[in-house]
Amino acid sequence: MKTSGNTIFITGGGSGIGRGIAEAFHKLGNQVIISGRRKALLDEVTKANPGMHSVELDIQDPQQITAVAAQLVKDFPTLNVLFNNAGIMPFDDAAGAIDDATAVATITTNLLGPVRMTSALLPHLKRQRDAVVIHNSSVLAFVPLAGNAVYSATKAAIHSYALSQRFALAGSGVRVVEIAPPWVDTDLVHKSGDPRAMPLPAFVADTMQGLAQGRDEVYIDGIKALRDNPGSGEHGFVQAFNQDMKDNPIPVGH
Repeated sequence: MKTSGNTIFITGGGSGIGRGIAEAFHKLGNQVIISGRRKALLDEVTKANPGMHSVELDIQDPQQITAVAAQLVKDFPTLNVLFNNAGIMPFDDAAGAIDDATAVATITTNLLGPVRMTSALLPHLKRQRDAVVIHNSSVLAFVPLAGNAVYSATKAAIHSYALSQRFALAGSGVRVVEIAPPWVDTDLVHKSGDPRAMPLPAFVADTMQGLAQGRDEVYIDGIKALRDNPGSGEHGFVQAFNQDMKDNPIPVGH
């Protein structure tokens, strides 16, 4: 995709990967609009990046999605890029009782949010030049993390949805791109400083390069083995991955 001269709407742009990508696009001369639930964070980002705009949005609320989409089209008629980035990553226990409210929030945010947001903006995007929909999935779309089973399942679903949507939109003028981050040191769960986590600036730089290269699926070279998780050997691969994470857990409380 072209990386300058766009009008870009980014959900979950107040922190983490969303903010990092928003600021990178902003520096390249794009008109960037970010959204999120926390107005204080949105104000902090826009203040640090003059010319960037923000809108409050709870991606779990379909009525808000419809209203915000209509307002975006009215206020930013050249909007041509949607980056579905907003997500939550609560821990869960697939071997025990699940908290229903948390599970519903995770599925609504991570799966239905991007589906609804894209649906609301697609009629407009189809009329734009260089239109792109970017979905933020995860390396966990390919190799699930047992301690975040519902989250991993939503990311696998988004990967599947992106594949279908890319096919369905072929010839429409709207490209579908998927970003599959590795473990990035952000506040999605908590910033730990763990050396296994990729620093956010390095991830943003690699991702922007992948987008500029026009790739349909953008991921760093370091997760290629996980992306290539073999079908017939998947069970053993997933077992080994999760055993390693169990033996070397993410530090909590940092």
